[in-house]
Amino acid sequence: MHDILTITLNPAVDMSTATDCLKPGQKLRCDAPSSDPGGGGINVSRVIATLGGHSRALVAMGGLAGQALKTLLEQEDLDVLPFHAPGDTRASFAVRDRATGQQYRFVLPGPQWGETRLADILRLSAEAAPIGGYVVLSGSLPPGIPDDFPLQLARAIAPRRAELIADISGAALATLCARPAKIAADPIALLRMNRSEARSVAGRPLAKREDSAGFASALVHKGVARLVVVARGADGSVLATPDGCFHCAPPEVEVVSKIGAGDSFVGAFTLALAHGLPPQEALRRGTAASSAAVLTEATELCTRADADRLLPLCRVEPLMAHTA
Repeated sequence: MHDILTITLNPAVDMSTATDCLKPGQKLRCDAPSSDPGGGGINVSRVIATLGGHSRALVAMGGLAGQALKTLLEQEDLDVLPFHAPGDTRASFAVRDRATGQQYRFVLPGPQWGETRLADILRLSAEAAPIGGYVVLSGSLPPGIPDDFPLQLARAIAPRRAELIADISGAALATLCARPAKIAADPIALLRMNRSEARSVAGRPLAKREDSAGFASALVHKGVARLVVVARGADGSVLATPDGCFHCAPPEVEVVSKIGAGDSFVGAFTLALAHGLPPQEALRRGTAASSAAVLTEATELCTRADADRLLPLCRVEPLMAHTA
């Protein structure tokens, strides 16, 4: 198995609760909150551990909330490499409205970064990157981090022959897709995005699976990443490879909470690649873990029992790509 390093620059203490009904202008009495360590890379490491693998989690944290996050991470028994963030770790809140069953998520921005911290995190990432392994950059980037950070990170880890897996959004995603990333050893192994993010970058609806496949395939052939995944929610995920496109539909399950589904997918997909499995099998395992995640409450991630149970119900099929 290849080693895995996850990077979380903008973690959060994830708090979740429920109230009878969300109404403006009133005091809303909530249940006792539950707290989890949050942030894309942290969640990916948690999923990898749940599925029987191991990773190291590089986490930027600071202030009292950072101490609370550190305690939560210790309870998860993760291998954590701490980095002193330039400000207090943020919090995020998920509130379920019992009257409607709807879930509302409130996410704060995180502390402002500067050039010194940027140089320090690139240096530490390069030192910690596993030789010949995978580095997972997942989650939002904090204010002050440049939009081309994923490319800077890919270049920083290239001398160690480590490959980057990026699950990013917003301006950083648009920048990465606009600039081909063919650098030493082709270090961007996988780029993942959801349907909304893909639609924004593509500038068109991507209504059908084949549309998503055409968009993802164009990014592969452009050299942005060796593998590109577009998640389509309940319609599953589309994978583009140099050899063709594939689709995996999730089994029908009761959706309790969608939080953590994407991170569960990335964790299972990364672990499969680290075990040397082909991308199509990684897609199948990612889909099973993502489906398992929606069965759990609030900010909980997938369970191994559910992921194993759902795996035989996930089938990968070839897909023809529609080009724009």
